[in-house]
Amino acid sequence: MKDRLTDLGYAAGWRLVRLMPEPVARTLFRAAADRAWKANGRGTQRLRENLRRVAGPDMPDTLVRDGLRSYARYWMEAFRLPGRTHRQFLDGFFMEPESYAVMKKAIAEGNGLVLALPHVANWDAAAGWVVAHGWQMITVAERLKPESVYERFLAYREGLGMRILPLTGGERPPLDVLDEHLKQGWVVPLLADRDLSRNGVEVEFFGGRARMPAGPAILAIRSGAPIYAVDLWFTEERVEARLRPITPPADGPLDQRVKQTTQQLADAFAAGIAEHPQDWHMLQKLWV
Repeated sequence: MKDRLTDLGYAAGWRLVRLMPEPVARTLFRAAADRAWKANGRGTQRLRENLRRVAGPDMPDTLVRDGLRSYARYWMEAFRLPGRTHRQFLDGFFMEPESYAVMKKAIAEGNGLVLALPHVANWDAAAGWVVAHGWQMITVAERLKPESVYERFLAYREGLGMRILPLTGGERPPLDVLDEHLKQGWVVPLLADRDLSRNGVEVEFFGGRARMPAGPAILAIRSGAPIYAVDLWFTEERVEARLRPITPPADGPLDQRVKQTTQQLADAFAAGIAEHPQDWHMLQKLWV
């Protein structure tokens, strides 16, 4: 029964929120975020703990409120993205010119890129912007439960123009498929600030120990494709972004090269999150 209700909730979101005038949707989702802040449930408490790592012990609690508002905005936009036009995808996202030039040049030369990013702002809007440029993109998605919810997210993201591989249960290991596509010039974005396998790489992150997935580093080292950490943040009207280059070590044992590359990613994520902490949507346990 719970799974059925969850599935119906997502179905209603993608159907009904798209029909609302955007100002109405924004008002409703912001009000829901403020209620969650006042209710102070488990997710809010976890977000507060995580943001305190970023902002320090004197953090104002309004940062937690703003973080929940940003998270609510992500969901409001996610439910509305399938109705966006090609022009709206381009206008609703902005990448700093230097970073845009890097991407455009690499893809024009037929090279793939690994883009590693934390759970910040609206990564689906970023994907829609990539696809709107005519660039091919493939990524990996967690296999959510119930299966019907996973299928809805699969249809949602494939509807935005990207190809999705399941993290588990696919016909082939996802890293093998991603490696092949990188060599064909595809863009490979991967959410990389939270390890879902419990076999991640231990890194130093905001003064504590955390585990992050090894996949982006392994993929970049194995394929030779350039790898960048991605900063995303909300402005009033759009999502903005920049790329931070990562340089995997060229020599040494593979496990050490993966560890050093993943630590570089953690440092880059920390720099971006520190600039826009309210847009980091981490309501789960992260630190060891």
